[in-house]
Amino acid sequence: MAFLKLTDQNVSGKTVLIRADMNVPFKDGKISDDTRIRASLASIRYCLDNGAAVIVMTHLGRPTEGEFHPEDDVAPVAAHLGALLGKEIKVFNDWRENKPVLQAGEVAMLQNVRVNKGEKKNDAGLGKAYAALCDIFVNDAFGTAHRAQASTEAVATAAPLACAGVLMAGELDALGKALKNPARPMAAVVAGSKVSTKLTILDSLADKVDQLIVGGGIANTFLFASGKPIGKSLAEHDLVEESKKIMAKMAAKGGSVPLPVDVVVAKEFAADAEATVKNIDDVAADDMILDIGPKSAAELSALLQQAGTIVWNGPVGVFEFDQFAGGTKALADAVAQSSGFSIAGGGDTLAAIAKFGVTERIGYISTGGGAFLEFLEGKELPAVAALEKRDA
Repeated sequence: MAFLKLTDQNVSGKTVLIRADMNVPFKDGKISDDTRIRASLASIRYCLDNGAAVIVMTHLGRPTEGEFHPEDDVAPVAAHLGALLGKEIKVFNDWRENKPVLQAGEVAMLQNVRVNKGEKKNDAGLGKAYAALCDIFVNDAFGTAHRAQASTEAVATAAPLACAGVLMAGELDALGKALKNPARPMAAVVAGSKVSTKLTILDSLADKVDQLIVGGGIANTFLFASGKPIGKSLAEHDLVEESKKIMAKMAAKGGSVPLPVDVVVAKEFAADAEATVKNIDDVAADDMILDIGPKSAAELSALLQQAGTIVWNGPVGVFEFDQFAGGTKALADAVAQSSGFSIAGGGDTLAAIAKFGVTERIGYISTGGGAFLEFLEGKELPAVAALEKRDA
């Protein structure tokens, strides 16, 4: 991918507008996890260390355009960012009428971009208004890269110079390494409750990978398609033919979709449900499959440890309940121990990685949810395409 990088730019004496993703969670009125704010620091500090003034813009929550409510206010985010930087950061609510004029080393923040009319529809006028604030526009919000919005796409088109921030460039480089020219063999772990939400991703990955590991409700659907009993487990029976096609595609190229040979079942979905390990052929009509069994975990772990590239999206069991967490823990350990390049993305995946203490041993952890999945699917990400067009 051809795109300009912030770290290659001379920002001295310039005003840099950074689109960050600081959409952090709150609990009892306070920020409960500042990971996204900290992830944005590298680009901001690069600009400040090299003599630039910085304007940050981000979204927060799901406000209604044109309507501002107290819970939409980014002031707490600005205050937290200021504390991390050791600077006072003013929030501009009326930035169109009162353009921020900053000196080198100063930082300001625009009010929640999703309150602005035209943001979601990628309004060109709003994009030009953002661009008029700066000399350089930096997109550092990979999590929103799959959306063409005024603060991600229209502004990149209108700005004097548009480039990728440290976080965005890191994501694109890592994803490109994993998918464009991967070390072989390549394995993908795709899990989740439904085949339908990831069918196109599974189909696309089947063209790229040597081993396609499925888990969760997706695995149940594939098991059913293979004629195995799944009891009352979560599955999509109407997608049996699509599942068979994906397995046939993998088989035709000499790859496979390795399915569980044993599973962990329960009679109900509950935190205190009794877990029982069964061979897949012994699953009863009233059983629910909630994890892969130890034999399956060992087989899949062996595959992953031999892989040159691993892409991971989704836990293979109900890892939130400890008695159904064994399969996901085994895969997490296998990915961590692999000498191959690994990249993981998706909220549940990151939660599992954190729970099992292997965060530092994953090759790259993607901050994007939907953007990560759409990149895996091979779709063009509008915000990234805007940067590539500017570089053409």
